[in-house]
Amino acid sequence: MVWFSERDVPLGTLLIREIDKGLKNSRVGIVLVTPALLKSIESEGIAEKELSVLLSPGRVVPVAHGTTFEALREVSPMLASHAGLDTASPSLANVAA
Repeated sequence: MVWFSERDVPLGTLLIREIDKGLKNSRVGIVLVTPALLKSIESEGIAEKELSVLLSPGRVVPVAHGTTFEALREVSPMLASHAGLDTASPSLANVAA
């Protein structure tokens, strides 16, 4: 099942609690690594907390978009150490598959 906060969280619901439930029930998390995510991790926002949950059991697949794994390594060596994908690769269809 794919969980998407803008679609799956009813209005008036505590978002942090829904994120917590979604992480608890997930088998894997696909993390879209963007420049905005890198800033959020550095500022220790909610993204940094979500990542710590996914990183502990190794349930994460990073996908770099608009940035590089080298830039990610500067901010989160643990996330960058996981095998991932890059949308700048020759075929975005391969990344989606």
